[in-house]
Amino acid sequence: MTTGSQADSPFRFYDNREKYLLFVNTCNEKQAIAERVAMDTTHVRPTPPAFRLFDAGMGDATVLTRVMRHLHHRYPIVPFQVVAKEISYQDVRISLDKMADRFHEHPLTVLVLTNMTYSEAPRLFPRSKSARERLNWQEVQLEGDSAFAFDEQIRSLGGLIDDWWQTRPSKRTGNPLYKDPSVLVIYRKDHQWPLASAIPQKGDISHEYDIVIAAQPFRARMPADLKVRNVLAPLARSLAPFGCMAVVQSTGKDPGMEIIRRIWPDESPFQTPRQILLRELRTQLQEDRPDLRFIDFMDSRSLFRYFLQVPPDEVTDRIGTSALLAAWNAATYVAQIDDERVGEAMSRHGEYLDVTRNVLETYQGLWFTDESFLVTRVNSG
Repeated sequence: MTTGSQADSPFRFYDNREKYLLFVNTCNEKQAIAERVAMDTTHVRPTPPAFRLFDAGMGDATVLTRVMRHLHHRYPIVPFQVVAKEISYQDVRISLDKMADRFHEHPLTVLVLTNMTYSEAPRLFPRSKSARERLNWQEVQLEGDSAFAFDEQIRSLGGLIDDWWQTRPSKRTGNPLYKDPSVLVIYRKDHQWPLASAIPQKGDISHEYDIVIAAQPFRARMPADLKVRNVLAPLARSLAPFGCMAVVQSTGKDPGMEIIRRIWPDESPFQTPRQILLRELRTQLQEDRPDLRFIDFMDSRSLFRYFLQVPPDEVTDRIGTSALLAAWNAATYVAQIDDERVGEAMSRHGEYLDVTRNVLETYQGLWFTDESFLVTRVNSG
């Protein structure tokens, strides 16, 4: 990643890879999200030529690959077109490491990776003329019929990923922006003919999706109108008839937030609950997209938990330092507390560890609560 002076650049919490990697390896949020997406989209039925899935933030592909396995179980002989947006070249490399098995189990798969923005990625088409002139586009036909062979060829793409997924920080927000828009299309050469209609072509903008996954796609503190205008509305507009977008976000209604408020009593990062986002979606979309439906559920259906995964004896007996640090990291990661404030809290003679230990002992563990809601499209024909 290309960076300028850190003093001149806004801090962006999710660029902290150490926090992210510790979180995803000690908490099962991604597995819980995949289960929720599978449950929320069971009513979706594909139409020819393929089942079309868009992941609005692939990350390390834990959610995506689990959803792909679920869809293979439901539709073992249906072609899949899987389009995934991801700006981080590290996550693209990690994700590709998981894909050889997907191509082996489900040969009728077209995997499309892009670094474009939320408004561009669903159509695989940059907005500006200058960006379109710089568009990188490549098809990769995997040869052979084994996961080993596919993995060897996928790993050889490392140099291309490093080059095409270069970024620069936004001067306004600190968010990474692509240097050049890129699209990488991967499929099995021995299935090119039955996949022909599912392979996207450069310049074709008529892409619609049966499922859109929007799991934690924005910063918690972003205002609702911006969350919808910049992220959710463009994704909702990409739904195919009878398609479904599953949206997941944090709520703060959990012991994790209790840790945060004992250190920062006035902290309130989660100010756009699903009802506010649904209302804003209706406001921005109902006039020009009357075929969209915005579906809320009761809390008993919408809310779901995920957990810090530590050995039971580390909670019931003496809580080890590693468990405390993992819990503290998870709480501050979910609440999106910046490094400066985290460092300040950690310098106060172990107070943060005492608070974290007390919460873990009180609840015999640590969990967090997410919520989901849906946007669906009726048949506009």
